[in-house]
Amino acid sequence: MVSDIRLTAAWVTAALAHVRGVLVAGDETREFGGVSIDTRTLEPGELFVAVRGERFDGADFASDAIAGGSAGVVVPRGRGPECRAKASAERRPDTAVIEVDDATVALQCLAHAVRRESGAKVVAITGSAGKTTTKEVTSEFLSARYRVVRNKGNFNNHIGLSLSLIELRQRPEIAVVELGMNHAGEISTLVGLAEPDVRVWTNVAEAHLGFFASVDAIADAKAEIFEGATASSLLVANADDERITARVGRFAGRVVTFGLEHAADVRASVIVDRGIAGTMAQVATPRGSVEITTPLVGRGHLANVLAATAVALEFDVPLSAIAEKAATLRPARGRGDVVQLSGGVTVIDDSYNANPTATRRALDVLTRPAGGRRVAVLGEMLELGDHAMALHESVGRAVAQAGVSLLLTVGGAPAAALAAAAVAAGMPAADVRHVATSEEAADAAAALVRDGDLVLVKGSRGVKTERVVERLRAERS
Repeated sequence: MVSDIRLTAAWVTAALAHVRGVLVAGDETREFGGVSIDTRTLEPGELFVAVRGERFDGADFASDAIAGGSAGVVVPRGRGPECRAKASAERRPDTAVIEVDDATVALQCLAHAVRRESGAKVVAITGSAGKTTTKEVTSEFLSARYRVVRNKGNFNNHIGLSLSLIELRQRPEIAVVELGMNHAGEISTLVGLAEPDVRVWTNVAEAHLGFFASVDAIADAKAEIFEGATASSLLVANADDERITARVGRFAGRVVTFGLEHAADVRASVIVDRGIAGTMAQVATPRGSVEITTPLVGRGHLANVLAATAVALEFDVPLSAIAEKAATLRPARGRGDVVQLSGGVTVIDDSYNANPTATRRALDVLTRPAGGRRVAVLGEMLELGDHAMALHESVGRAVAQAGVSLLLTVGGAPAAALAAAAVAAGMPAADVRHVATSEEAADAAAALVRDGDLVLVKGSRGVKTERVVERLRAERS
């Protein structure tokens, strides 16, 4: 087996040539057990990279890192002497001190160097919704045959992705990462870091629309995942998303499609929606057909499973292994997690984040037969800009069409507009309530939810609708 990449001070300094990395103190043979940007979680023996954030300068914490046992620090030019003095005061003169032009860019350079040295194949996933679930499912499917690493949680920006790529020093066979963005140009930067062999584009929706002129502009920004592709590159693309299909012709490599509604290389048919029990479908692929049953709830998650299936087949994972893994999948907390509580109350915890398209898909689950009432607790969907009111109203109409028994909305004027639109579309006003905060929503939900109810909780991160789930758990544990 090939040994791990040894992150010595000399190796790291060489990797930082683009930012003129210079070892100004310490031992060039000093080896780092990992890389950290946060002194609160720094482990002794790690390398601390003093990145600059919007509200802090990591260089101000470099001395704390040395005091905490860091084996080395990467700091902006001119900050080396104070770090050398601190290392001397701590009686650790071998602590490596590397000066660079820009510590944040240095982190990215180190990540890129590790990615190239690792020899791993990289699968990169982008989209407006479902990135994390698709990453997790893809990783599970590939693990049937390969050693796989994935980025933790939603570490999907230029900092989080860099930290994830540095983990490729363990030389896995495949790395599965997600690429996030809320402005044009960000995916381009991330693709340059990851240099993916396989690129997955799940969908396009209104997420972060407040930062773009239109949803088409969002699609163009997501299409930056095409950059740097060669004839040997692979794109796994959603055949059901017209904005994606309109752009795939620009891709330089090979395209494999997945979908539920349109012709695709990996396509689900004979779909059986089993409500909170998940979904079953017959899946046709270039390698044959297989029945897949997954406990993941809703057709949005089924699309994620199809995308992961397409990737796994490209790496020659057998269909039987894919079906076996699919049957054991579990959603991440806050991403469609089904929580069973006392009194027969079932909560679909989809509180991690929300956009209009994803919320409408989540509402589909409430259209399935249920023994009790169907309750929706919907938080305001943020970053929609001038489109916020109209998009919230469209979701309000979808709530009424879904036959929801009780609607509780949370947030500012857009969330209130969602509630009003539901009433205008036919929901009785007595069954619709609006509150300003998730604390109020938690109190209201605890008082209003009855035995046997099916409760969907969804909202943007900033609204903190997870507090509703936490309260219901506490009340009905």
